[in-house]
Amino acid sequence: MNNEMLNSKPSGTIAISRMTRNVLGLFKLRIGFMIMVTALVGLVVTPGQSIGLEKIVIMALTVLVASASAGAFNQYYERNTDHLMARTRNRAFVTGSLPSSPAWLVLMAVMLTSSVAIAAQYINLVSAVFVFLGAFFYAVVYTVWLKRRSWLNIVVGGLAGSFAVLAGAAAVDPVLGPLPLLMAAVLFLWTPPHFWSLAIANQSEYAAAGVPMLPVVVGTQKAANVVFWSTVALAVTALLPIWYGAGVIYFVGAAVGGGYFVFKAWQLSQSPTRATAMSSFFASLIQLSLLLVTSTLDSLYA
Repeated sequence: MNNEMLNSKPSGTIAISRMTRNVLGLFKLRIGFMIMVTALVGLVVTPGQSIGLEKIVIMALTVLVASASAGAFNQYYERNTDHLMARTRNRAFVTGSLPSSPAWLVLMAVMLTSSVAIAAQYINLVSAVFVFLGAFFYAVVYTVWLKRRSWLNIVVGGLAGSFAVLAGAAAVDPVLGPLPLLMAAVLFLWTPPHFWSLAIANQSEYAAAGVPMLPVVVGTQKAANVVFWSTVALAVTALLPIWYGAGVIYFVGAAVGGGYFVFKAWQLSQSPTRATAMSSFFASLIQLSLLLVTSTLDSLYA
């Protein structure tokens, strides 16, 4: 009897676990943590006096919470169309695991407003503005204005990651120098080939959902060629910081990661299949990880 009861419905622990996964998925915390790390890298690579552990923690948390609010808004706004794609049809608002109540919008607004206010109060106004812009560009510019209107959606939306770098840099010095600006440029250039690789792999789904991602608009082959050349531009730009203070450790990471991503993007351009597209997509993650790790190590051991 007890076994039947256990098999017939989830226990309290399982239910709590599912709810936790739903909430964490709603706020896109994996992406949020990556955005937070880019902000911390912007902070670390910026020359200047240490701002102290307390402000570093505040900087990290404000960026994370602001990013989480934007991620949740993205899912709330697209709750009626996410069922059209396999990669989004199991999101909590689509399945009904979480109620799509307008109360979520209030929570998201409170999260963003609080993050920006705390950053302005305890860091500085410039950093707070970048915290706001990062969330605004993802939630409003990308999700609401551009995603279903233009293939430039992910290009402009990619500024969200760049603003995170600048938010961290401005925490150290509100007058931004060439190194954090270059790192922001690298993040801006990284987003399109990263996401377009994924879009090529899922082209049919984006087409069915009516989302004008680049491969839907220009075709797979042309999109693959654009991915390759944009990756070359990214790899070259990622090397420029060595003329503005970055050292050997960073150079190795940028050269290895950039070279690997270029190679995988070249393979994609030669044979644009789902397999080569996903290989290019994962190469972009490896490149970004190497850039973030080596730029941090380079700054710590300079």
